[in-house]
Amino acid sequence: MPNSCTRVATANASKYLQQLSKHFAHKVAVEYDPHSARIGFPFGSCRMRADERALEIACEAPNAEALARSQQVIDDHLVRFAWRERPEIVWRSGDEG
Repeated sequence: MPNSCTRVATANASKYLQQLSKHFAHKVAVEYDPHSARIGFPFGSCRMRADERALEIACEAPNAEALARSQQVIDDHLVRFAWRERPEIVWRSGDEG
């Protein structure tokens, strides 16, 4: 199953994890606490972990197109919530290690 991950440097990782989780929970299945989350999109799933330095996000999907959609949804929302910080989001394929 295709997968990818990113690590976004921010001191507000828990805040963004919770904002994303609450937002997505209006439409899809979400489980979260202040430090971790799992989001079940119809086209794939994402896991998030927050610490004092960064928000780590890992997504997987049944195919490359669905994985790209998962990444785009996360990108669009995280950029909107973290607009003051202008986060740099660089996805790495799970095959890259």
